[in-house]
Amino acid sequence: MSTRKHTALPKARTLIEALPWLTRHHGKTVVIKFGGNAMIDEDLKNAFAQDVVFLRHAGLRPVVVHGGGPQISAQLDRLGLESEFKAGLRVTTPEAMDVVRMVLAGQVQRELVGLLNRHGPLAVGMTGEDAQLMTATRHYASIDGERVDIGRVGEVTAIDTGAILALLDDGRIPVISSIAASGDDGDHGVFNVNADTAAAALAAALGAETLMVLTDVEGLYEDWPHSDEVISRLTAIELEALLPDLASGMVPKMRGCLHAVRNGVHTARVIDGRVQHAILLEIFTDEGIGTMVVPDQDTENGTDEGAA
Repeated sequence: MSTRKHTALPKARTLIEALPWLTRHHGKTVVIKFGGNAMIDEDLKNAFAQDVVFLRHAGLRPVVVHGGGPQISAQLDRLGLESEFKAGLRVTTPEAMDVVRMVLAGQVQRELVGLLNRHGPLAVGMTGEDAQLMTATRHYASIDGERVDIGRVGEVTAIDTGAILALLDDGRIPVISSIAASGDDGDHGVFNVNADTAAAALAAALGAETLMVLTDVEGLYEDWPHSDEVISRLTAIELEALLPDLASGMVPKMRGCLHAVRNGVHTARVIDGRVQHAILLEIFTDEGIGTMVVPDQDTENGTDEGAA
């Protein structure tokens, strides 16, 4: 065997290792929440785009949902508008909502669509306003037991998947900004929706195989801050028991995972977006990375999904 052929063998083994996962996921919808450091670092952004395009060419149906907290805060600062948070959510005045809309749909989404479309005419940008994809009502924060108005922050009440399904059937990659139309006939504005929440609601409505949430930690820690041991797998009931003790930043992510698996999504995963090609490592390797949440019946039936 020549040296050239010998050095290529590890590549072949890697591809073969991916075969069971390729077979399992072929034709399945995967909703990916894009956020954290992966949204800011240029190399990570490019790797993310490559991963999503790979999924598409491997026969999966990826849908990307994104927020843009750091970019929104930076633009508000440039305009002299205050960034205020209550109960972990951005207080969104009408003026701030205009900035949110502009940054998400006009900046973050456009950049991501451009990165994906370097690989072909694949990505199509949308917001929850388009074709009434996502409608919402005003969300009130709970602070010390009191209901507090935090402005144009929305709670998803309905998803119309028609436009997304049409794009997926046409081989496109929908890229969705987490803005929702008002579901209240007396309120014709739009709402800022937490992107983790929006991605979970969309995954459930699409009957997705998997919800993947990119974050800036390795996964859900067993006993943070006393240990950095990551929980690799847990059921919905196990996750529900942990929710009250989670750090505030992880709560919307893990609540989203819980909502997804309790509403028809087979697995939900929180993965470290600081790792290049984290999506491919999670879906197409035996080990997987991050934390995977499964419906309760998977354990009851003795089903072992592995890293899939």
